[in-house]
Amino acid sequence: MTVALMWEARAVDGRGGELLAWARAQELPRAPLRRETFRAPQDRVLVITWWDAGLDAELPELPEPGPELAGRAVHRWRFESVDSD
Repeated sequence: MTVALMWEARAVDGRGGELLAWARAQELPRAPLRRETFRAPQDRVLVITWWDAGLDAELPELPEPGPELAGRAVHRWRFESVDSD
């Protein structure tokens, strides 16, 4: 089964570039199958990692950035892949 972990943060006003750089620099204790990083309006950053694991598996996740970068708590979601049938 493949699980996608989504991590989304909104930067303090004007610090979106710094939050993006911070998120890209975060290393996980083990490598996911795939990792992608996105940015969006309002200084938001999204990181999606894919893992060969169950939905409730113990997986490494990106930490919370400090309050100097994040304008609110990080949002996190887990999704499992579904066959296209």
